[in-house]
Amino acid sequence: MNRLIKAASKVEVDPEAMEKLLVNRSDFLHALENDIKPAFGTSGEVLEHFLARGIINWGTPVSSILEDGMLFIQQARATDTSGLVSVLLEGPPNSGKTALAAQLAKNSDFPFVKVCTPEEMVGFTESAKCLQIRKVFDDAYRSQLSCILVDNIERLLDYGSIGPRYSNLTLQALLVLLKKEPPKGRKLLILCTSSRRQVLEDMEMLSAFTAVVHVPNLSQPDHLMAVLEESDVFTKKDLSALSRKIHGHRVFIGIKKLLALIDMARQTEEPYRVIKFLSKLEEEGGLDMGSSIQ
Repeated sequence: MNRLIKAASKVEVDPEAMEKLLVNRSDFLHALENDIKPAFGTSGEVLEHFLARGIINWGTPVSSILEDGMLFIQQARATDTSGLVSVLLEGPPNSGKTALAAQLAKNSDFPFVKVCTPEEMVGFTESAKCLQIRKVFDDAYRSQLSCILVDNIERLLDYGSIGPRYSNLTLQALLVLLKKEPPKGRKLLILCTSSRRQVLEDMEMLSAFTAVVHVPNLSQPDHLMAVLEESDVFTKKDLSALSRKIHGHRVFIGIKKLLALIDMARQTEEPYRVIKFLSKLEEEGGLDMGSSIQ
């Protein structure tokens, strides 16, 4: 419609507007690029947001999760299976569960990949939330190969530790959908993340999953050094000093929290970078200088 407006001292319709009213190919391309959100396809922007820092392979636990993830993808693709594979990635907060789930979803290369997050449903009533989740699954059933990523599942359930309380309506809806096999000829891979394994076990949700995969925190000095070496924040001299400082001491920190501390160290002047990083690491409980690994 912008073509119908004539630029002048005042807004007026172009007298030749009738000739310009024809819709051409460039209008469709502009609409596809800027206006239309596809109901099907992949949630590329959301996955890229989750993978903004990439996947840092800091040790055997990460390698094992990615290898097992490929087996789950192959299982979902296989023609001689039920067509439904649901996997729960559980672990402590900030351990990188969402990023790993997003990487597995991306690795699947399925034509339909959708992400279901609590952020999309802020302010929804229980009924509206159930309808939205149901719509995601219904859309997935229409594709031959589909992957759904359900992030932070306890937040979808409105779980609160004070009380505790949760949405039983949403819980029952998820239990049904997690166990429901897709139509004949359709394959569905469901990836869920949670920081509250015990809560889901109390809700009898764990039995609804094909597999439960634990995503651990970094727990060895070698794990920590692998991330620091890949960050390009510290010099070789700094890395040597850090390796000596943390050698033999207990380490326990999530990758997400560690990356935040590294970002803070990046803003620190170079001579004080190592000292600042170690002090913050201790404050966050990620490093215990008072105890050593036996």
